[in-house]
Amino acid sequence: MASENSPLLAYRLLGEEGVAFPANGAGGLGGESARKLSTFLGVVVPTVLSMFSIVVFLRIGFVVGHAGLLQALAMLLVAYFILALTVLSVCAIATNGAVRGGGAYFMISRTLGPEVGGSIGLMFYLANVCGCAVSLLGLVESMLDVFGADATGSSGLRVLPQGYGWSLLYGSLLLGLVGHFTGFNSSTLKANLGAGYAKDYTTGAMMTFASVFAVLFNGCTGIMAGANMSGELKDPSRAIPLGTIVAVAYTFFIYILLFFLSSFTCDRILLQEDYGFFRAISLWPPLVLIGIYATSISASMSSLIGASRILHALAQDDLFGMVLAPAKVVSQGGNPWGAVLYSWGLVQLVLLAGKLNTLAAVVTVFYLVAYAAVDLSCLSLEWASAPNFRPTFSLFSWHTCLLGVASCLLMMFLISPGAAGGSLLLMGLLCALLTARGGPSSWGYVSQALLFHQVRKYLLRLDVRKDHVKFWRPQLLLLVGNPRGALPLLRLANQLKKGGLYVLGHVTLGDLDCLPSDPVQPQYGAWLSLVDRAQVKAFVDLTLSPSVRQGAQHLLRISGLGGMKPNTLVLGFYDDAVPQDHFLTDPAFSEPANGTQEGGSPALSTLFPPPRAPGSPRALSPQDYVATVVDALKMNKNVVLARACGALPPERLSRGSGSISQQHHVDVWPLNLLRPRGGPGYVDVCGLFLLQMATILGMVPAWHSARLRIFLCLGPQEAPGAAEGRLRALLSQLRIRAEVQEVVWGDGAGSGEPEEEEEGDFVNSRRGDSEAEALACSANCLVRAQQGRGRGGGPGGPEGGDGEEGPTTALTFLYLPRPPADPARYPHYLALLEILSRDLGPTLLIHGVTPVTCTDL
Repeated sequence: MASENSPLLAYRLLGEEGVAFPANGAGGLGGESARKLSTFLGVVVPTVLSMFSIVVFLRIGFVVGHAGLLQALAMLLVAYFILALTVLSVCAIATNGAVRGGGAYFMISRTLGPEVGGSIGLMFYLANVCGCAVSLLGLVESMLDVFGADATGSSGLRVLPQGYGWSLLYGSLLLGLVGHFTGFNSSTLKANLGAGYAKDYTTGAMMTFASVFAVLFNGCTGIMAGANMSGELKDPSRAIPLGTIVAVAYTFFIYILLFFLSSFTCDRILLQEDYGFFRAISLWPPLVLIGIYATSISASMSSLIGASRILHALAQDDLFGMVLAPAKVVSQGGNPWGAVLYSWGLVQLVLLAGKLNTLAAVVTVFYLVAYAAVDLSCLSLEWASAPNFRPTFSLFSWHTCLLGVASCLLMMFLISPGAAGGSLLLMGLLCALLTARGGPSSWGYVSQALLFHQVRKYLLRLDVRKDHVKFWRPQLLLLVGNPRGALPLLRLANQLKKGGLYVLGHVTLGDLDCLPSDPVQPQYGAWLSLVDRAQVKAFVDLTLSPSVRQGAQHLLRISGLGGMKPNTLVLGFYDDAVPQDHFLTDPAFSEPANGTQEGGSPALSTLFPPPRAPGSPRALSPQDYVATVVDALKMNKNVVLARACGALPPERLSRGSGSISQQHHVDVWPLNLLRPRGGPGYVDVCGLFLLQMATILGMVPAWHSARLRIFLCLGPQEAPGAAEGRLRALLSQLRIRAEVQEVVWGDGAGSGEPEEEEEGDFVNSRRGDSEAEALACSANCLVRAQQGRGRGGGPGGPEGGDGEEGPTTALTFLYLPRPPADPARYPHYLALLEILSRDLGPTLLIHGVTPVTCTDL
């Protein structure tokens, strides 16, 4: 039995005293006690044996014979240039932290995340499987050259049968062409300098630079053999870089030496027609056979070991579910039987290809994809500029990483465009599958670090001093008390943002001085899960404050960053309506009855309290509610008050347009209904803001089929047509498509001129109840105007059957008057708003303070 320090220890697969495979979730089996291999035995030996493989003995003549010495050297330099760039990336990643079982897969997945890492890991596994098959095919080829029934020459023993499946070995008939060995001869070297591409006698295909390079590169692709042993190395962070560099340098020197010796001593005919020419020119031919068998067995075993370790690591990470579950099985001695059997079966399938040169291109492309992923991992870490990326190996830069990625991708398509495209397509499909399944988030995603780096850079360039009205868009801050009663409003606000900032704000009542810890931080997880489940594109901002009003001031001031700060405050309407629990009726929030989600995490419904019960105290008084509106206007923020959003048609809140059979109107009243004929209400800043918001909603796919309708108020003595013409001209300039309807305002609906205004739009009336009566008359007139054009299903229904059946009003936009300056009148102001919007169904009361429309290019 081999000692623990012998090279054979690295290649035992099934013996109970074989290599101990790591056991933890990172792909290990035995923990730190299994890490016994030194740099030489664990990295240098397997890497050298893998990189030499069968190419040294069976394809040196093929490369030099077809490409000539100069192009062969060029191919070797290109191949090792790509390998060297990848080795630099491997060294950088390996020296930046603990490397556990799984080798290259572990490095890629823990850098790029489970989606990319899992897909690349599976492809790297397939590359090792195919590499194992290539080594075995080369071994069979060499054995049949000597022992095949059709073998010729003095060394042929003719004891193994050969059938149709091994027709590629008929090239061994030319083994008798030993007279083409010339010894060291300058003429032979001169004849072998240039290229002389011909047909490959094993496949009948015409050789090119790309096809020959594929065969050569396939023989140099074992640089990850040492990294794949990471779970058994004493010090992988030191052994992987040092051992890999030594192995690459050694094999490069040997390849160069063999190329020169073959070019000096062998005629091109010998090189092209006898891939096993080393036996014929050797002083002792059995020595070549021993070398072929040893390298083939070691390379195939190394590839099989590497493949099984990668597969076992993939299975341990549970990225592919039950498909790879058997690969988790290990023996008592720690060997991954399941992964080995998986790999053995796949190698058997690959062997059906039957031709070494046919497989070479596919294997090379798969390895290049894996190497490009390693370079991309290192490049991402370098570009992310994360403080924790500080590898002890410093002989690399983002330039070498980027050059490595580009070189791998270029050579992939030069070697085999079909295989390259297929491999990238396979990788994309695997990424999509893993993204749909979801992966562990504890690994860390370098994409998040890259996004942070880029977002910070571009936020600094977003200069608020360069804002222009042409490029204005809503940036919303929606204050939510309890999301269980506000889901429709969450989705409606998501539709209104038009690619702008959307922040969900929540105020937790309390005083940090009286609390042992901040109660806000643990709540972020629940709110982020809410955003995911509701499928809205929103940020979450939570604060702790003694009152809701002060908390709203905090959020209005500090939410957002740089040029991305909310310009519009959205609040639910303050009324006595009992909030609905939309978690119980929304399909997206259906959860198991036991209150836990998949994976054991608590259900979302358990993280938010039930909606407020009727008659229970509220966290916000009417006085503070109006004061919050006043605060927002003082901060130059637009204000939106949303009422009865729970009655919105569900199909209008969906993400797609779908097929909506019911026709709807979106009604806009761009005038102050407290003084409907008191001025050109539809052309002031607030009226234009209403038109802009309604137009933005119409751009959303779910609202494309809704018809925009604008109401224009006329006095009893006002001639129809003139005001409508002016409004249509304005709409034409603003590129807004809408139907305009004139409404004759009744004598009781705010007739007469408005009295002196206390502040802004709010009338300082001393009439008391008469003001409410006038406003109620205005509300009734508004409802009749909507129903008179076919509002069939709205609150109250058509009066006396006068209205025709037709499209219903899905949403109403109303002009929100500015609150009074006297805080004592806040409750009265709120009561007037309640009367005005009581019977309108879903309504947005909006007050705009900033210009948002432009008629210029």
